[in-house]
Amino acid sequence: MSLSIFRTPSKLIMGTGSIAQIGQEAKKLGATKVLLVTDKILNQNGLVQKVVAPLKKEDLSVDIIDEVIPEPPFENVEQIAGKIRDKGYDLFIGLGGGSSLDVTKVLSVMMTNSGDVRELVGIEKVANKGTPFILVPTTAGTGSEVTYNAIFTDTRDNVKKGIVSPYLLPDVAIVDAELTMSMPPSVTAATGMDALVHAVESYTAIRSNELTDGIALQAIKLISRSLRQAVYQGQNLSAREDLAMGSLLAGISLGNAGVGAVHALAYPLGGKFKVPHGVANSLLLPFVMKYNVISNLEKFAEVARAMGEQVEGLSLREAAEQAVRAMAQLSVDVGIPTDLKQVGVKQEDIAGLAEEASKIDRLLNNNPRWLTVREIEAIYQEALEGRLEVIG
Repeated sequence: MSLSIFRTPSKLIMGTGSIAQIGQEAKKLGATKVLLVTDKILNQNGLVQKVVAPLKKEDLSVDIIDEVIPEPPFENVEQIAGKIRDKGYDLFIGLGGGSSLDVTKVLSVMMTNSGDVRELVGIEKVANKGTPFILVPTTAGTGSEVTYNAIFTDTRDNVKKGIVSPYLLPDVAIVDAELTMSMPPSVTAATGMDALVHAVESYTAIRSNELTDGIALQAIKLISRSLRQAVYQGQNLSAREDLAMGSLLAGISLGNAGVGAVHALAYPLGGKFKVPHGVANSLLLPFVMKYNVISNLEKFAEVARAMGEQVEGLSLREAAEQAVRAMAQLSVDVGIPTDLKQVGVKQEDIAGLAEEASKIDRLLNNNPRWLTVREIEAIYQEALEGRLEVIG
């Protein structure tokens, strides 16, 4: 096994009702003046108060800023940073989906690192550790609470870009399935499939190892068996708990093994067509899996088994290809778009998308099968037409 580094937050607190611990955890971090970073919807639907109450119980000063927007551009985090820089906050709490969590991560390091936020784009460009922060997800999908990545849209070229640094790991992550109960079906589907993308990509990635493999397979198992119920029976706590844990595990695997071509091809869709990250990933997953499957038949057969597919009696190749069919069916069942036309992509856009995706070497170099611009364009073309039936 090649050299590997395994990173997770300093402390993970999991379980239904675990948000009650946040005040005590804030005190342990020496907090006196807390800023809660979220979006307007969560501030209006009552979830914010479930976090504020245990903080105030510990006599902490709490301010709320609810200005995070979906798929945030760099300008969003810059504007928030400008408003809070001189306020003396000694702890940030990020509450929400991946957008709020990513904004909180980068706000933390912007307090201790000067310059334009774009200067932090890339791998380990952050010089100094930031303000302590706690992350609390309200969706089960991005895994941002346990990764050291933050993704933003660069409006200068309409491309999504990542900041990657161990300083983006939170001091504490709290995963409480009760906080995900209010997610509507469409968000549950997109974020749940996004978590599945993280698990499958990290499991089959070049940088995967035995530790991340076990974590990723358990994530695939939990998400596959619970996603349909969580989407169509939103108050099913057992399904929500499976999804929350599956998303957490997928995030840990993603954070250490990385992801590949699905994410590389999804970033231009998000930047140019404003397709939500989870939807873009979920739509592309079966098409990229179809391309990748021959690179590691054993692993893709294991994906099928983890999804609960009956593969006994099938050849190794048939079992591996069953994973692609099962993933495509799951996407259809939970309402994910089945082709790029449904998200506004036209034939004339394909070449430009492929050119942009081909530049994302950080992700493509971790994909289990090599892609050139030509192969990327072919995958986009199949996804444009919704053609997946040619396998098997």
